[in-house]
Amino acid sequence: MAPTVLAGSFILSATVHLLRPQAFEPIMPRSLPTSSHRALIYLSGLTELACGYGLFRHRGWAGPASTAVLAAVFPANVQMALDSGSGRNPGVADNRLLAWARLPLQLPMIWAARQVGRQPGDS
Repeated sequence: MAPTVLAGSFILSATVHLLRPQAFEPIMPRSLPTSSHRALIYLSGLTELACGYGLFRHRGWAGPASTAVLAAVFPANVQMALDSGSGRNPGVADNRLLAWARLPLQLPMIWAARQVGRQPGDS
């Protein structure tokens, strides 16, 4: 069940990454060159889409790949939390409580990703 919920989250997030990449530009870590932000957002969206598919289909590669994606986007989540309340983030991302509360959610998401490959019938 947990991998399926994570898969849906990935596919929803991927859709936003691909259709509204500008929504993610403010949370990109400032240590990354601005010229690479849009490409990295699209790459993240495509990777999340692939992981979502793999999680839905219970493919063995999807767990490690999803864990890697979650680790890769964590710096953007940290940047969002650090900037929260400053007006730099769009909409609810500027809410300090929500932005900081999101960080520990990575752990159950990684747990959910790691469930793929541990269930009978997974390949």
